[in-house]
Amino acid sequence: MSQVVSLNPVRGSDDTLWAVVASVGRKNRVAEIYPSRNAALADRAWREQQVSEYSGFLRTCSQPAPRYSVAPVRRADLPKGWKPLPALGFLRGQFI
Repeated sequence: MSQVVSLNPVRGSDDTLWAVVASVGRKNRVAEIYPSRNAALADRAWREQQVSEYSGFLRTCSQPAPRYSVAPVRRADLPKGWKPLPALGFLRGQFI
């Protein structure tokens, strides 16, 4: 089951977190959340490095490489049962 999260910019809310968002095609998933933008940017850089290092593996598995971005998100906007996403963006051959 794929979870798509709409991330509308949120300003001035105590409930605001920073999300690292993974995108593959038209699908977007919150990969991880952080209390600060700097922490989210560091995680995005790490995830991009992992995708770069495993690009050959992704090609041989016919998996598209996820793109990562950082956006504000409210805790209430996270889907129930949300869990962090692996760095390469998929498990068992599916983008999750």
